[in-house]
Parts: sequence; structure tokens; C-alpha cells
Amino acid sequence: MNKHTCTAIATMLVAALALGTTGCSGGERSTDGKGGGKNPALTNQGAVVGGTPKKGGTLTVLSNQDFTHLDPARNWVMSDMEFGTRLLYRTLVTYKAAPGTKGNDLVPDLATDLGTSSNGAKTWTFHLKKGIRYEDGTPVTAQDVKYNVERSFSPDLPGGADYAARYLAGAKGYQGPAQGKHLDSIKTPDDHTIVFELRKPFAEFPNATVMPTFAPVPKARDKGPRYDSRPFSSGPYKIESYGRGKKLVLVRNPHWDPKTDTVRKAYPDKLVVVMGLKANQVDDRLIASRGPDASSVSWQALRPESAAKVLPDSAVRKRLLAESTNCTDMVQMHTGRAPFNDVRIRRAVQYALDRDTVLTASGGPAFNDLSTAYMPATLFDGKQPDTLKIPAEGDVAKAKELLKEAGKPNGFSTKITVSSGDKGRAEAIQQSLAKAGIKVTIDTVDPSAFYATIGDTTHRTDIVYTGWCPDYPSGSTFLPFVFDGRSIKEKGNSGNHSLFRDKATMKRIDEIAAMTDAKAANRAWQELDGEILKKAPTVPVLVRRWPLVLGTNIAGAYGQTSFGGQLDYASVGLKNPSAS
Repeated sequence: MNKHTCTAIATMLVAALALGTTGCSGGERSTDGKGGGKNPALTNQGAVVGGTPKKGGTLTVLSNQDFTHLDPARNWVMSDMEFGTRLLYRTLVTYKAAPGTKGNDLVPDLATDLGTSSNGAKTWTFHLKKGIRYEDGTPVTAQDVKYNVERSFSPDLPGGADYAARYLAGAKGYQGPAQGKHLDSIKTPDDHTIVFELRKPFAEFPNATVMPTFAPVPKARDKGPRYDSRPFSSGPYKIESYGRGKKLVLVRNPHWDPKTDTVRKAYPDKLVVVMGLKANQVDDRLIASRGPDASSVSWQALRPESAAKVLPDSAVRKRLLAESTNCTDMVQMHTGRAPFNDVRIRRAVQYALDRDTVLTASGGPAFNDLSTAYMPATLFDGKQPDTLKIPAEGDVAKAKELLKEAGKPNGFSTKITVSSGDKGRAEAIQQSLAKAGIKVTIDTVDPSAFYATIGDTTHRTDIVYTGWCPDYPSGSTFLPFVFDGRSIKEKGNSGNHSLFRDKATMKRIDEIAAMTDAKAANRAWQELDGEILKKAPTVPVLVRRWPLVLGTNIAGAYGQTSFGGQLDYASVGLKNPSAS
């Protein structure tokens, strides 16, 4: 994105914001550019839009992409997790169906409660509810949950949450159940009891069982990598048809019993995900909300360029959700490869980056907050610290000084990989780093292939632009996943995209993980965040909100921070089902 385009968007946003706040109250934002508070004049944060839905009709989801994964063993992208666990399969524990941070509470799902610990939090026992059935009427069993956890270790099923690998006893070197090998640390004494033996205490284990890894998969239905296209339903809907990159159709699972499910309302009779649309086309169709589009929602966030069409129009603005993603976007550098194996080069990028420009390219302060730390504000008691005190617009002189110290007085050339939806942000990064002499070439990848591309550590580029979301409100779900070098995989690598292998950091991660005082551990994670920041494996850029425009016939809609600000499919439906 060139300077003229950035300026034009900024001008449109300023005008839109001015119009959008006229006659409204309660819109707040800190003047230091670091965020600070909700802006209810512009977004329906923490609110339910459209009233209570009526049962029936077809809810359509308009999308510019396919899912990364729907196989519960591989599903670890926030939007895909929310879709899969709310509609297709159930997990031992899940999040309450409620807007904003109210949805952070854990509630039982397959299990009767949140689990019982023993042996100093190294043993966890869950009892499954009776009466939960798959789409063919067969009962869900504890053995099916065990089987899916085991298959998540399979080398041909990469990409899923690795809590099981991190914590289960005897898991090192395990390669999945394909050859009849099973984990002794998962016991199923009967069809409704599952016991996990951990190699170290983990008081937060119930939070981990929200992950799709802890959903059931019957062995007889497993088709290896092909299961991704047809997961077998234990939730309220089942797959009627799925054409990759084109369309997914869900219809009711006739054997789903709402008496066993306190979370999912399952209002629509059918959900249709239409893929392969252009992002601007999705925005324009939902803003206009004509005909069938009135009963539609968007899969991807509103494009920054579309903000000026939404914010000045009070009628459209009432249909806008923009909940915090609770995720930090980062510029992640390959610390194991020159020139980024030199901390001075990485710090030069920290100082050269103009985060304000990236903020503008992301839709401005209505939809984003600048980030001054790795972990989001929710893990810092509401406000991120500013450890380095680098100006939001960067410090080019300091960046050049660091480059000179590192033997690169004339800068250097490098390449960044981004999802195609982040191209505007990449251009803003390219623009700001060029001022210090760092010449960046942009490589865009389709969103559905993005994580597989950057997860190939041998062939990936020097820089990637991606982020991380805590799976629940604890530093243990952020820093270890993003900065523990022991979690790096040659292929299917997720989280540690800076390939950061720092002995002091890993030692401290282990020390904090062993703490039994939750408050002390929280403080320690916060301090470690600042220590890693000084070593500059990645540069935190911003925390996005997830702006979504809803069709006029949508009801029961809200964003939920537990799932990255995504629309909660557990409760959404239609005002008038016959109009769909």
C-alpha cells in the first residue's frame, strides 16, 4: 500500500468516526494511541444484536476462503475451532454461550462437570453424560475421546492443539494409534469415564479440554487425513455436503438431544457456508442486506476499506459487531537464519516498524488497539505495559544505528509471507521498514493454505505476519506456545514462528509452569513477556477487534472473546425464518 492510499483511508476513517459518534454517548479511546476501553458508539461490544431468534430457516455464511481444518485433531485456528465445536462436535468442557468476556466461563459439555483432580493435579477424571449420540444414533463413549486424543499425535494429522503432547505422561515419541499403539496415560475404565495421567501437575487442565482435541471420534469412522472433509457429528448439525473451496452445507443431526446440551441453541434448520467470494463482495452484500443476504453473516472480518461505508450509517452500524480478538498480531522473524539470528537486526526491525501505519491499514482505532507487549491486555489485568517505550511511529534513526552496529549500514533485503487478507498490513510494514533500508518483498498466500505454508520451517520465508490468541486467560497458553523452542516442528509448526530457541527463556517457562501459586505465576508470566521482548524474536503490532456486519434478519448475534471475537454459532439464528 503506497502512502497516498494510506492517507486516503485514514481520511475516510476520520470522517466516518466523526459522523459515527455524532449524537452518541459513551465512545471512549485513550489519546496516547494505545487503546483503552470500549467504543459502544461504534460497536456492539458485550451486547446481543437482533433479539431472540426463532427456530428454523437457513443461515448463510459468506466467505472468501475455506476452513483450514475441520478434523478435531487438527483444528486449532480460532474461527475454525468456534465453528466446529459449536456446530459439529462437542468437547469435554466448553465455554458458556454469552457475549464478550461473559463467555469466558467454563461449563461442562460432554462431561458432567469440569473434572476432578487428584494426585496433586497430575490425575484428572471426567465422567461423560449419558444420552449423547452421533449422527447415526450410536452413543458417544469415553473410548472415542481417548481415540481422538491419540490420533492427534499422528504425523499425518499435523496442526492441532498440542496440550496432550505437552502434559500427558508417556507421550514422548508417541506416533498415534494407527498400528494399534495406545497411550497408557489415558484410561477408560468404562464407557462413561476417562482418566488422564499427566507427567506434571496442571491445575488448568479443564481449560485445555475445551480444545477440539478432546472431542470424540469413533475409530470406525476415522479416515486419516480425509476425515478433515467429513468429521462425524456429535453436535447439533451434521455435514450434508462439502465441496472444498466452494460450499459446506450443514443440516440437523436428528440424534442431538438438547436435554444433554446447555450451551447450543441450534436455531436454524440449515447452515450454508458459501466460499470463494471476494472479500469486498462479502462486505458490500451484507451492508446492502438485500434478499437472501438479509439472512447472512460474514466469515471474515470487515475489510478496513469498508469501514467508511459502515460507520457513518447508523442503521448499518447497529448491525456491526466488533469484539476484541484477544489476539496479538506479530511480525515474526526467523531467529535461526541470518540475518535475523543477530539480535541487533531484530531490534532494528522493532524500532523501524511504524505501528501507526499498520493500524491505519487495519481500519484504524475503531477496530484495533496498538500492542506494546506480546500477551494481550486481558493477561495484564486490563492494560499492556510499555517495556521498550518505542514510539508508535517507530524510530528510524535508532533502527539505522542498530543496523550499522550489526554490519548492515546499507540495510538488507528480505521476504515476508502473509495471508492474502493481510496484504494491506504487509504493505504498511514494507513501507515503514524501507525507511531504515530494510527492503521487504511480500509473498501472499491463500488463507486456507497459510498455516501449512509458514509451518514448513525449511522452506518458509525469513518473516511471517501472524498472531497468537491465548486459549484461556493464562500466560501459560501464550508465551510457552510462541517462544518455547522445544515445541518447534519441521512441518506443521504452529505458534513459535520465530523459531526462537533460547535456553534462559525455556528454563524460566519451566519454572513458572511448576508454580502452585496462580497469582505469583501470573506476575512471572508478565515479567517474562518483557524479558523476551528485549530479545526481539518478534515484534508485537496490534490487537484487532473482529468487525462483522450482520444481515438485517439475523438475531441472537454477539462476538465472544473466548473464540477471538468471532460470532458465536451456538446462539445465532434468524428473526423471521420464513424469509431465508
